Amino acid sequence: MPLGVRQPWNAVDFAELARLFPPPPEYFERAWFADPEEIDRVKLSRLRDRADRAYRVPFFRRLWDAHGFDPRDLRTLDDLERVPTYTVDDIRRSVEEHPPYGDYQGVSPEDAVREPLRLHMSGGTTGEPRPTLYTQWDRGVSGVLNTRAMYLQGLRSGDVVINSWSYGLHNGAFSFDEALQRWLNCIVITASTGNVTSVRKQVDLARRFQAAAILTTGDYLLRIVEEARAMGLDPRRDLPIRSLATNVGNGELLEEIFGIPAYATYGFHEVGTVAVECPAKQGLHIFEDAFDVSVVDVDTGQPLPIGEVGALVVTEFYKTGSPQFRYNIMDLSMLYPREQCACGSWLRRMGKFAGRGDTMVKLRGVNVWPEAIGTIATAVEGTEPDYFVRAVTVDGQDALVVSVVAAGDPRRQDALREAIERRLTDQLGVRIGVEVVDPGSLDHLTGQTTAKARRFRDERTGVEPR
Repeated sequence: MPLGVRQPWNAVDFAELARLFPPPPEYFERAWFADPEEIDRVKLSRLRDRADRAYRVPFFRRLWDAHGFDPRDLRTLDDLERVPTYTVDDIRRSVEEHPPYGDYQGVSPEDAVREPLRLHMSGGTTGEPRPTLYTQWDRGVSGVLNTRAMYLQGLRSGDVVINSWSYGLHNGAFSFDEALQRWLNCIVITASTGNVTSVRKQVDLARRFQAAAILTTGDYLLRIVEEARAMGLDPRRDLPIRSLATNVGNGELLEEIFGIPAYATYGFHEVGTVAVECPAKQGLHIFEDAFDVSVVDVDTGQPLPIGEVGALVVTEFYKTGSPQFRYNIMDLSMLYPREQCACGSWLRRMGKFAGRGDTMVKLRGVNVWPEAIGTIATAVEGTEPDYFVRAVTVDGQDALVVSVVAAGDPRRQDALREAIERRLTDQLGVRIGVEVVDPGSLDHLTGQTTAKARRFRDERTGVEPR
């Protein structure tokens, strides 16, 4: 072994990692029920340490110096609002000016000799993929956080799990795979998406190996349900699924199909799983030993009162590699007041994902989000949970058109289209164009053959694509 090379099994003290970030079931026996004072004490200590380390990274030093923030000024949790935020546009600019990694990484490829690294990237559905270097410690803690969510969603040691996330540039599939094997002793079948392992084959695998869960998006799980029914199977009776450990999507429909509860989660590429819904279903509990989450106005970036929907600003304080400190991810949600949940936890709660701030379209003076259009449109009886929204230019003016999938008699499509248009106008206050299309018609737009569906495209003239 070359001098100075540190192998993965020597790079992390996993016993210490588990002490600082307890995995399940230990986490749900004590830390889940910590009182607010203990939560804030741990949080402030870790935030201050993370700020000190982030300041050594050129991207953050430049940003903070420009706004007059010194990490030594972070004395209370309220001081966090003084730290400037940044968005994906700042990250992309960093990559352009300092290719190919950007200057926001806390480690470099040269560190791989002593610090085993992996490079993953975002899916790039709204722009160029964002590279992120992950240390062995980062992957270990992220695995614990992922496993906490999957444990709460019903997975247990010894369960067989089919991982249908796409194995590609994104870290999701690999992270879930590692987490389940390392921290929960599950048996993982790495099926990937339908492009790798056919949907029919995945149904067969679930039956043959009695899989407790199929990890994927809610949309893709519904495709698996559709295929099972085409094979003459009853999903609730013939598939052994007893945990909806997935990116839930249409939770109510999945609960109806499988007869088990669906609990939402929230997370993203750079940091992993941030929050998870508990059985009380009164919001998603944030893992506050690893994250701070705040909400700001989409346009101004100013903090919003508790209960108001805005853009999420996320700070992690567990990573030793690339920091994320006051990252305005532009996902829309809200915060609940700090109070004890019916489940007994004092952890801060956030709302479910409510759309993207950077896909907002201002239509005749009204802010409209594609995800909100889809939710309303697919709630009309007779539609399928599949849609796609386009922003277009008509006679020099902005317009939105939603294509909604519906099966059944084509002669009913005109009436269904009118019903959807009325519902959208009533709830949004603006007219949205509606097209009713056959099942499968949107697959080339949404990418439904993969596990991550796209729902929006901006086709307006003179508008730069995001």
